[in-house]
Amino acid sequence: MAYEFPVRKIIHVDMDAFYASVEQLDNPDLRGKPVAVGGGAKRGVVAAASYEARKFGVRSAMSGQAAQRNCPELIFVKPRFDRYKEISAKIRAIFLEYTDLVEPLSLDEAYLDVTENKYGNPSATMIAKEIRQKIYDQLGLRASAGISINKFIAKVASDVNKPNGQKTVDPEDVLEFLENLEIRRFYGVGKVTAEKMYQLGIFTGKDLKDKSEEFLLSQFGKSGKFYYQVVRGIHHSTVKPERIPKSVGAERTFSENLSSEIFMLERLEQIAIELQRRLKKNGLAGKTITLKIKYSDFKLQTRAKTLPYFASDRSILLQTAKELLYQDILQNSVRLLGISVSNLNTEQDQEEEKEDTIAVQLQFEF
Repeated sequence: MAYEFPVRKIIHVDMDAFYASVEQLDNPDLRGKPVAVGGGAKRGVVAAASYEARKFGVRSAMSGQAAQRNCPELIFVKPRFDRYKEISAKIRAIFLEYTDLVEPLSLDEAYLDVTENKYGNPSATMIAKEIRQKIYDQLGLRASAGISINKFIAKVASDVNKPNGQKTVDPEDVLEFLENLEIRRFYGVGKVTAEKMYQLGIFTGKDLKDKSEEFLLSQFGKSGKFYYQVVRGIHHSTVKPERIPKSVGAERTFSENLSSEIFMLERLEQIAIELQRRLKKNGLAGKTITLKIKYSDFKLQTRAKTLPYFASDRSILLQTAKELLYQDILQNSVRLLGISVSNLNTEQDQEEEKEDTIAVQLQFEF
């Protein structure tokens, strides 16, 4: 029996509670204790939580106040991004010992294509194990990994045996793995989408697979095709060593809620200046400008406008953000404002290349 999958061996490495683990590494007094990076201020937000803190329901993106309520013994530490970047560079250097096809997703995770690797090792499973061991031996940090035939499955698999574990999904096991997977575990299915799928009777991969492509397109638009394909093990995206950003943004959380639009415009000007700096530093410009508003009740709202030309100048960014701010009545006082630019000049002529699929025999070694 053969499966029509591309012949690739992909590893997704994900550091375990990276920011918090670095803080515990550098400060022995924090080891074994519930730690949250960020979130300590009155209006702070948790950037990362140690596994000791997660046992109490502390999660990233949670307000510091809520995290403290969940775990009164929680220790807040300020983020040190220079330190995280320093260690991330060392982790990436380990990846590059095995392959040049490394696609970082963030400071703490990356995809590796080891179909052909520098050691000539035919086992992606063994390579992942070696990499995780090297990270621990050299840096004292734990990592988890997922190994499979494409990026989507590897990403999902890396979460199965966290922390400090790995999961290999062999070609012959792909379909069964996906069919038995809870729908909320599918990468790309967020909380809102999961709730909608539940209402449609979709709770597992098998339920999703039973739906026709036409049905999924009618319910989820373009994403419907993605869901239809990935549940069948189809994901053509290759590992790209240089990831091209789809958007660039800047935002600010305020120490006091803002109810006056005059004060909001002052903050938007500062945000536009920072966004211009980020865009020009990377030689980027975009057509779609999005205003992000988070209200005091944490409700999030976005408003967007697409221009007929590429823009990166702060005056254009600010003027468009102003228009979007006045586009509708504000629903409450505001705790956060942000501006982002998408539909970038890097996206021209970058339609995903389709790959020819080759039959993978059961004996394909992982």
